[in-house]
Amino acid sequence: MIVNGLAIAGATLAVGLVLAYVLRSLPTVRVQLGALAALAVGLPLASVLLSGWVMFHMGDDVKILAVSAASAAVAVVAGLFLAQAVLRPLERVGESAAQLARGDLSARAREDGPREIAELSAAFNEMAGNIERLFDARRELVSWASHDLRAPLANMRAMLEATEDELVEPGYYVGALHEQVRVLSLLVDDMFELAQIDAGALIVDLREYPVADLVRACLKGVEAEARARGIHLEANLAEPAVARVAPDKIERVLLNLLANALRHTPADGTVAVLVHTHDDAVQVTVEDTGEGIDDEARTRMFDRFWRGDRARSSRQAGLGLAISRGLVEAHGGSIWADHRPGGGTRVSFTLPLVA
Repeated sequence: MIVNGLAIAGATLAVGLVLAYVLRSLPTVRVQLGALAALAVGLPLASVLLSGWVMFHMGDDVKILAVSAASAAVAVVAGLFLAQAVLRPLERVGESAAQLARGDLSARAREDGPREIAELSAAFNEMAGNIERLFDARRELVSWASHDLRAPLANMRAMLEATEDELVEPGYYVGALHEQVRVLSLLVDDMFELAQIDAGALIVDLREYPVADLVRACLKGVEAEARARGIHLEANLAEPAVARVAPDKIERVLLNLLANALRHTPADGTVAVLVHTHDDAVQVTVEDTGEGIDDEARTRMFDRFWRGDRARSSRQAGLGLAISRGLVEAHGGSIWADHRPGGGTRVSFTLPLVA
């Protein structure tokens, strides 16, 4: 009889452990806890029924008590086993969060375990990645701003020292000093405008304006530079469109894109502006026949202070495209870059269309 009781207890223990192991593979915490509740109720109930069978045949209450105690113990052990399987991934996320809080920006959580915990780990990793990129952008901002401010300041210092040492006439460098002050002012204005965009404090005075007029004005503004470089300008304005925009802001965006296209287009090349309408938006595209862009440039060219060739000057602070993105998004549009079929680069942005 004792052997039979021990056999029932052992079988219950084995079944409980197997079921607890199977519960670990269930996809979500909710399903796991539901299955745990069913196990906690079903396993003791099955044991009691089995004990009744033993009592009916053996007439021994001690066996019923022993089997019930064993089944209850198995349910507790199975619950603790499953709880550990659920809590361990959460503890790993907590450990990664603690590392991030201590300043380790490379800390990431393992994206495993039940679905909810895996999604939590993925969300944590995305947050950690954004924080790391934010700190990288801040370091890059300080580095490049220092670089772009240092060059004109060094030029101005050299001019002033030459004037003080009477190496040149007092008014010899007046024009050059004005130019360096202009460069510094443009850089400061760009940084201030970008700060306004980041803070959501940029104010745009929207009004209805023909897109073709904006394009013609910008093409006229770069016509002399294009002619000097031997680059042909084209415009496709077959689709008349009126957008709700702040004209001066969108002119700045388009001039930035045209200047960038001219800079990367060789002589005898072509830069074209295309206007298309679809749904409730108008799309403006600037294409060039230059060397094109790689995948990194396609995704990062709108980041502040980023240049694909790293060839920088005090006149090219790397903020133009970042400001362009902010201005377009302030209008409710979007901007992106892509490869042009046949070679070159295509940069497009959308604006709200007036019906």
